[in-house]
Amino acid sequence: MADDLKVRYSDKELAEFKELIEDKIVKAQNHLELLKSAYMNDSNNGTDDTAPTFKAFEEGSQTMSKEANTQLAIRQEKFIRDLKNALLRIENKTYGVCRVTGKLINKSRLKLVPHATLSIEAKNMQK
Repeated sequence: MADDLKVRYSDKELAEFKELIEDKIVKAQNHLELLKSAYMNDSNNGTDDTAPTFKAFEEGSQTMSKEANTQLAIRQEKFIRDLKNALLRIENKTYGVCRVTGKLINKSRLKLVPHATLSIEAKNMQK
């Protein structure tokens, strides 16, 4: 439990987290672009020459997938925003400090959820 004694992560550790987060932002932005291009894609999927019932079914599933894509895109945009906010916390050297307990968030948790602002202890208190 040596992490609990430290008030913040070292500059070297912060640099490692920064690299991890920047990599996640690039991947998340690529994923967002895919979602947006799928959403913007031409709604004609080559069903013109098929039965009208199939076309109606196809349009219904497109509507559903457009809604699902929109929801995924919104979630992805929030994820990117959260990651960018984590970069700001790195610059301010407050990254990895739980906003409830003031203790350091476990390094393994930050590697899994790099935008986390709560320690597991604080998260469990919310339940």
